[in-house]
Amino acid sequence: MNRLHLLATGTPTPTAERFGTCHVLQLGADLIMIDCGPAATWKLVKAGMLPTQVNHLFFTHHHFDHNADYPCFLLCRWDQSTRVQKRLRIRGPQPTEEITRRLIGAEGAFAEDWNARVGAPVSQAVHANRGGSLPRPVPEVDVADVGPGSVMAEGGWKAAAEAVHHVQPFLESLAYRFDTPAGSICFAGDTDSVETICSFAAGCDVLVVNCWDLQQTMDGNGESPGQTGTLDAGNMAAGAGAAVLVLTHTGPALCQPQVRQQALAQIADVYPGRTVFAEEGTVVELF
Repeated sequence: MNRLHLLATGTPTPTAERFGTCHVLQLGADLIMIDCGPAATWKLVKAGMLPTQVNHLFFTHHHFDHNADYPCFLLCRWDQSTRVQKRLRIRGPQPTEEITRRLIGAEGAFAEDWNARVGAPVSQAVHANRGGSLPRPVPEVDVADVGPGSVMAEGGWKAAAEAVHHVQPFLESLAYRFDTPAGSICFAGDTDSVETICSFAAGCDVLVVNCWDLQQTMDGNGESPGQTGTLDAGNMAAGAGAAVLVLTHTGPALCQPQVRQQALAQIADVYPGRTVFAEEGTVVELF
């Protein structure tokens, strides 16, 4: 069973319908989280999955709408674990390692929290009653900064990264591609790198693109650099030969019904495949 769970499909602007970015790629028995924006942990559970079932987390970049729930996810997964879970594997551009250390390291922002849960008798009892064993282990993860190239290979899939332009030199940003024997999916992330994505995602079945607004609006108001508009999204999918284009990270203006229809019509002019305008909670059946 291969599915894409679009848990959070918004932007830094909170609305009643969407906020931040977080997706879960389900490849067989593996749950792979892509970004961990605001309320990602709660949205994950609401969708019927548990933090302890997610063994891999990939960051495209470290804007808050992509990582604000990272401490919550880290601590919740650790707190609910009973040692039977695999160690969480985390990959992302710099400074993924440093952010993780600053959160759950021995002198990190949440060290007092996890030290209390490790040492307090009541916390030990809760852990034991959940099925955990004592002494309770401290938080440990497998985290690494990565760049372009192969970043991970599991039994049924492999992941590669490509550098894309967003807000350099302030933050590094990556696109990810996941290949399986059954098919492939690419996550472009926040970027204006049309030619790079066309090449990196070439031949993929599904392309997930963070689409902010109508192309002409972005070109006119100066918001095009480093971000994807509607025509850029369509050209990425057409150039890559993707069978399905998934639009996420859509801005409040683009989500208005009339503007959404205009966006889909613009994309259809340059891309002949299927386009999914994602809502929070949308599930896309994959290859």
